Amino acid sequence: MGCGRAIALRFAREGATVIVSDINVAGGEETRRLIEASGGRAVFRAADMRQEAQVRDLVAFAAGEFGPLGALVNNATAPFAHGYEMEHWLTTVETDFIGPLVATRYAVEAMRQARHGGAIVNISSISALWHGRRTPAGAPVYDAAKAGLLRLTTGLAELAKTDNIRVNCLAPGWIATGGALEYWESLTPEQRAERGVPASLLTTAQIADAVVRLATDDALAGRVLFWWSDDEPKLIEWGDRGYKGAIPFN
Repeated sequence: MGCGRAIALRFAREGATVIVSDINVAGGEETRRLIEASGGRAVFRAADMRQEAQVRDLVAFAAGEFGPLGALVNNATAPFAHGYEMEHWLTTVETDFIGPLVATRYAVEAMRQARHGGAIVNISSISALWHGRRTPAGAPVYDAAKAGLLRLTTGLAELAKTDNIRVNCLAPGWIATGGALEYWESLTPEQRAERGVPASLLTTAQIADAVVRLATDDALAGRVLFWWSDDEPKLIEWGDRGYKGAIPFN
């Protein structure tokens, strides 16, 4: 649903054969149907990003049946929730970071074997950029997992030179889908300002366009594109240490 479906449809419009994957079988099959109804080609294959064997088999299926594998989009995320329950923490880390880490590793291997290059796009969040929140409602384990994707992305920048595999990352703000949209609509403009909620939301179409750009622009590798909901998308300067406003410690 949401961004995943929009991204899949957008790639299909570009002519890609799309392997749709989710633990939500009904939703995944509907995305496949929508792609085919619009003239595209898609296959649905269920996989749980928390299970390494399933991730490995998913990548092998994509590369073997429809290869060479041209692009991987790591969009999976666990249900957002606050609190400190261990089960939720583990589910979030396994879904939002370990799963993409494993998928990236297997995708890189498949792309190397095919000697065809490729692209990987990780979906992080602006929540990974903050060094402390001025407003409440954070989820530390979610922030940590999404921050891990940022560093994974920049750390794999050299793959563009060695294997023609470009890894990039999108860190979006609030998106008009799911719980974020419901919460946003429940607030008045004044309440949004008081609670640090953006005045406007990104659309799933905007997210899909950004992902396709990151996957197809040969000039981008190891880059992080951040997009606050009420601003324009911007690339973090390569090599930026991120501490220009640091306070002296005397």
